[in-house]
Amino acid sequence: MTVSVFELFKIGIGPSSSHTVGPMKAARLFLENAKQQGHFEDAVSLSTEFFGSLALTGIGHGTDKAVLMGLEGEFPETIDPASVGPRCDKIQRNSKLDLLGFKTIPFSIEENLKFHQEEQLPIHSNGMRFSLYDASAYQTFQQVFYSIGGGFVMEESEMQQPSGPGTNPLPYPFSNASELLELCENQHWSIAELIHENEKSWQNEQEIHHGLQKIWEVMQQCMQRGLESEEIFLPGGLHVRRRARGLFQELTQEREQGIVETMDWVSLYAIAVNEENAAGGRVVTAPTNGAAGVIPAVMHYCFDTRKDFDENAVAKFLLTAAGIGILFKEGASLSAAEVGCQGEIGVACSMAAAGLAAVMGGSPRQVTNAAEIGMEHNLGLTCDPVGGLVQIPCIERNTMGAVKAINAARLSMRGNGEHKISLDHVIATMRRTGEDMLHHYKETSLGGLAVSSIEC
Repeated sequence: MTVSVFELFKIGIGPSSSHTVGPMKAARLFLENAKQQGHFEDAVSLSTEFFGSLALTGIGHGTDKAVLMGLEGEFPETIDPASVGPRCDKIQRNSKLDLLGFKTIPFSIEENLKFHQEEQLPIHSNGMRFSLYDASAYQTFQQVFYSIGGGFVMEESEMQQPSGPGTNPLPYPFSNASELLELCENQHWSIAELIHENEKSWQNEQEIHHGLQKIWEVMQQCMQRGLESEEIFLPGGLHVRRRARGLFQELTQEREQGIVETMDWVSLYAIAVNEENAAGGRVVTAPTNGAAGVIPAVMHYCFDTRKDFDENAVAKFLLTAAGIGILFKEGASLSAAEVGCQGEIGVACSMAAAGLAAVMGGSPRQVTNAAEIGMEHNLGLTCDPVGGLVQIPCIERNTMGAVKAINAARLSMRGNGEHKISLDHVIATMRRTGEDMLHHYKETSLGGLAVSSIEC
């Protein structure tokens, strides 16, 4: 286990962690590598090529814009979302790109950004290739990157190397849920406490606490923006109406009349977050952008219904959820392009169920039972975004993930943590299911709802 909590929970922009956040990071990293290896100064032109799912749904997911911003030196966590559109328009208009913010080269979006929809690179569906050229049109530097889900990116040579011990060995390493439970029982710790101890390998106590509270703060801010937005339609051409503000007003009126439908509020919170994500706003990857509304919605459910949901409870929720997310990342995948939406909504549901069970006072075994239930009932979930946009069915799917998570946690708390199917078995089943799933149903918009006749 070599994944930090703050690698799973990243602050970035929508609409996609694998198609927006990852490519932005890869583009900047490519130029930083070129600079480090002495290939940057002589570069006079650049090309970017996208393959597989990135090529098929990249435009709808904002991959082209994200890469342009990454090439200009931006980070997903600090870029102003409102600046992206105008800056990309300027690049288009002037046919110039400012590499890392200070080296200007000619750049044609039509000629220098290529989407190879019929090709896929060998290691992962989310492949991209960057190339630099000198004044003689000689290729001086090239790298292939893969966006492997949840905003994680790896260079091709890294993925070709056999996995071995991490460079930052942790005091309590685990590779599956059974080992995690054994460690917790031996140390008499909760999952959150064990993950916290491992996290101290990277940051001190104060930094961890501040970072977790910052994640919750950004989640709340994103939700609030979604509830207040007066925009009528989401971008992208499907003319999907934003519903969060209207629903918020309706539910507020009902609450004033003494009517409180808790699950309606949970669904509203998820919708608010994912409408912001679909609009390219600032969100927390949790563990992906397409599933970014599940965990905030369940956490806000805790905020609404539990008097003890204080800073410590927030930390317990997020640390526990991260522990489960790590198991899925290392034992299966967080990439819809690799395993379908079970790797996004399914994992988010499992993480949220675990976090809620922990806050409810669940034992480590009850927590992993909640996580198992959360994923078990998302197995086989396809990723078939209509129009390549993170809107239909993605936004409503977050509401389903949040409600399932709450039910999974409540079911687990009615038991003693014993269950016939273990979390490890479910993770292995999820991985095999993803391997068996047709390419058409893995974030390509070539199958399912994406090719059905619908009215928008």
